[in-house]
Amino acid sequence: MAKKKKTPAPDCASCGHEAMKKACVDEDGLSSKGCPTLVYNDVLAEADKEYDRSEIREFAREASRQEADCYTNRHQRPYVMQPTKTRIVEIYEFAEKMKYQRLGLAFCLGLAKEAGIVEDILKGRGFEVVSVLCKAGRTSKDRIGIEDEDKIHQGTDESMCNPIYQAKLLNHEKTELNVLLGLCVGHDSIFFKYAEAPTTVLAVKDRVTGHNPLAAIYLSDSYYRKIKQT
Repeated sequence: MAKKKKTPAPDCASCGHEAMKKACVDEDGLSSKGCPTLVYNDVLAEADKEYDRSEIREFAREASRQEADCYTNRHQRPYVMQPTKTRIVEIYEFAEKMKYQRLGLAFCLGLAKEAGIVEDILKGRGFEVVSVLCKAGRTSKDRIGIEDEDKIHQGTDESMCNPIYQAKLLNHEKTELNVLLGLCVGHDSIFFKYAEAPTTVLAVKDRVTGHNPLAAIYLSDSYYRKIKQT
């Protein structure tokens, strides 16, 4: 009996076709092996069915409206994309579309100044803001078995980042939408796992590039080629 040929795993990042000529954009577009638009029909149907749930449908509908609202002069023909909104504006406009009142702000201690500005902006738009920084609770890194050599400040009882506490506090306060600002890699993942409200990201941490992680990607063929070397 012949073995059933395994379907190639989705690999959209390696698809070399032009953006507007891809099968996911154009009905007559081009595809690559394992194209999820053409191959995984059962998974696609399962995913699309979720949009029949009223709360998911509304969330997705407003997200799509917000996406379009980030561009101006869409009535012009021929149309050339003209983006107009920053991430922080997009976040509070989406929250307004969803009629949210209570927002959570989970942030890194190293971005406390930025968090204060963000909180002021959101409050200025009429939102209630519950904000929790990563070190809240002062739980020792000793609790999770961190040895002294693996601490940033060796020889101290160093507080750990506690994204579970951040998430549970925001759950306790019944936030409707959470905003992440600068949580560490891994800590942000734990927050997503434990948060009950939908969560979006304002900015991620990149200690080298001033929290602009794509800078390393943009320079990977020039000044930062070393990132591709093993």
